[in-house]
Amino acid sequence: MVQKFAAYGSDVSAGTYKCADCGYVYSNQSKKSLPPCPDHNKKPHSKNGWYVVSGQGDSVKDPHHTKK
Repeated sequence: MVQKFAAYGSDVSAGTYKCADCGYVYSNQSKKSLPPCPDHNKKPHSKNGWYVVSGQGDSVKDPHHTKK
């Protein structure tokens, strides 16, 4: 199963997201800009985004929309 991916800075709906690099779990309301993982300065993060656990994820109208 391919997980939906939302890059840092993406417009997203309310939901739960898991860091694509370290697994940190983040829940939020709708955001205009999905923040970086709070641990991105503590551990190497090369994917720089989140997997969608619940919710709609990245908006297709978002200028930073990720097609992963």
